[in-house]
Amino acid sequence: MKKQVHGGDVYRFKNALDFSSNMNPLGTPDSVIRAARDSMEEICNYPDIQQEKLISGIASWEGVPEQWIICGNGAAEVIFTLVHALKPRTALLLAPTFAEYEQALAAENCQLRFHMLKEEKGFLPDEELLTDITEDTDILFLCNPNNPTGRLVEPSLMDRVLQRCGETGTFLVIDECFQDFIPDPARYTRKEDLNTNTGLFLLKAFTKRYAMAGLRLGYGLCSNRELLDRMHACVQPWNVSIPAQAAGVAALLEKEYLEQGREMVFRESAFLKKELRGLGFQVYDSMANYIFFRGPEGLVEKAWSFGVLIRDCSNYRGLGPGYYRVAVRKHQENRKLLKALGAEICAVDS
Repeated sequence: MKKQVHGGDVYRFKNALDFSSNMNPLGTPDSVIRAARDSMEEICNYPDIQQEKLISGIASWEGVPEQWIICGNGAAEVIFTLVHALKPRTALLLAPTFAEYEQALAAENCQLRFHMLKEEKGFLPDEELLTDITEDTDILFLCNPNNPTGRLVEPSLMDRVLQRCGETGTFLVIDECFQDFIPDPARYTRKEDLNTNTGLFLLKAFTKRYAMAGLRLGYGLCSNRELLDRMHACVQPWNVSIPAQAAGVAALLEKEYLEQGREMVFRESAFLKKELRGLGFQVYDSMANYIFFRGPEGLVEKAWSFGVLIRDCSNYRGLGPGYYRVAVRKHQENRKLLKALGAEICAVDS
């Protein structure tokens, strides 16, 4: 039986108002739903093994050559395929961070080392990370912004990380899946470095940007053609379905939708942070479309008594009971969340 280690378990929590997974608050665009539905007329055929329309659309969207793109059945498959192709012996991970990196590395019997993020520094990576990147570090995963904290590695520090990885021969993977919802993504993306750095891999996904987690569609950007060939060789040939490819092509045309979603996230994130701090929680300065905070134990159960599902972060390495993450949703939904969490505060205070 597969273990539920993430949020979004709406199958065991029926009719939940789900704040435990982080999607575009506008929901899936109608055009994406129509494209996936209409593509069902073609499911008697195998999916396009070359993924031509999808890769062409991604190349135009990202401004990179088509030859640098590899698609997968969600970003998770891209992670597992990358690790399988590289077969690193030692890896460095932040803690806390996204669980799939550790799972993929452990599946390849890779030795893991952890750079523990410090609460007194707001879980923000700093120069101490550089000392942990050594000559025996084969691969480093950086989630930027990090999950679940939402903190960003500053560009000046990322410059030094890239330099240090070059000096030590460390392959660097930067997960940029949540950069669609930060105020200035152009300042933080490292796409320009791909031109001269074949030891860099950028991870992207449609999941959060277009609220299409159920279709499973992610991709990676890398200028190392030899590595991409190895990745293609160790993944099954029809890994991206016809509906997923069609939905992805349609989604990439939704520019106005994406900007509206970003504006809603910025506005509602500020509202939620203010109100959560007013309820007495320790709120960290997340720059993503989710908010990481610390509160009393048992908050998940209390929120669920109001039909609200929030993410218990105690199963992240480096965290424990009392750490939570909530998505940024529409205003009235956010008010329902606050009502559920406020009721918990009243119960504790009494």
